[in-house]
Amino acid sequence: MDLLLWRHAHALDALPGQSDMDRSLSRKGEKQAASMAKWLNARLPNNVLILCSPAKRTRQTVAYLDRAFSICEDITPDASAMALLRAADWPVAKQPVLVVAHQPFLAETVELLLQLNPVSPLSFRKGGLWWLRHHTKDSSSEVQLVCVQNPEVVI
Repeated sequence: MDLLLWRHAHALDALPGQSDMDRSLSRKGEKQAASMAKWLNARLPNNVLILCSPAKRTRQTVAYLDRAFSICEDITPDASAMALLRAADWPVAKQPVLVVAHQPFLAETVELLLQLNPVSPLSFRKGGLWWLRHHTKDSSSEVQLVCVQNPEVVI
């Protein structure tokens, strides 16, 4: 199973009285989302399941893919790595899953799956993507890091 974790692109700060869930992408974020979406569209299989946080900035980020996606209430900004893994049906989903969501639980998911114990939390760039793959080899479970992609350097 492939699990792709895409952090929403750069967003504007909340205005006074504005909910965090209603923050929009900045111009920089729009460029990041468009760049990463172009890169992803060249690589994503047609059967990918796309799960998106209900936050406005994640919905705006994923919209650049121009593919069907589902809003997942389990991956709001205050979610956990375990909630993400349950939502993605890790590691048994029958198709690749792309999750568009937030820090810090995206990095926590990577740390958990790769069995990392960093001194300080992993950095997960705004608009960045981590692609992980689970497979079973000789009856043992293995998780591989396929790639880490930054929207400013996609090729």
